[in-house]
Amino acid sequence: MRSLLVIDNPGENVLSIEQTLEEYGYSVLFASNDEMAKTHLPKADAVILHLALGEVKVWGNRLLQRKRVPMLWWCSADTAASSAAFCEDDLPIDGVLTPSMSEQEMHWALHFGSKTCFERQQWLNERKQLEARLEERKWIDMAKGILCKIKQVSEAEAYDLLRKQAMNERKRIVDVATSIVKVYQLLQEQK
Repeated sequence: MRSLLVIDNPGENVLSIEQTLEEYGYSVLFASNDEMAKTHLPKADAVILHLALGEVKVWGNRLLQRKRVPMLWWCSADTAASSAAFCEDDLPIDGVLTPSMSEQEMHWALHFGSKTCFERQQWLNERKQLEARLEERKWIDMAKGILCKIKQVSEAEAYDLLRKQAMNERKRIVDVATSIVKVYQLLQEQK
């Protein structure tokens, strides 16, 4: 991780951040508005937000829609003083940097921030998969209920009917279940 995008309010003094990061061997890009951030983000390995936490949430979510990168908060006296009200918020940050960090501390904070970012992404992907499976399970259960009612069979027999139909049509069980539920709902609306 060598290229860092620093997001700061226009007119703030970011010279000390730039000097510190460049001394430690990082390439620094700056943005104080959305257009500049959009231009520099593709080249950045991580984003450092030198903002009050209230602004971090807005900026972080906006940037994460464009590119998944580690986001770290630069906690200076100014940003900390204006952030007390947002300590409990769900913020899209993966770590905290401070002006007093040594080169090694900064390097490890960035490393662990990167690790946290990608672990969070993995958790989000797993969550999406689980939610999709739950949704599929709902369709299958609704279809089983309909088959039980119409065909006067047990749940196990209804599942076997779904499975056989899916095999015959070379479709997934959830696709067959969805079709059954939608047709049944359509027929119910016409009654």
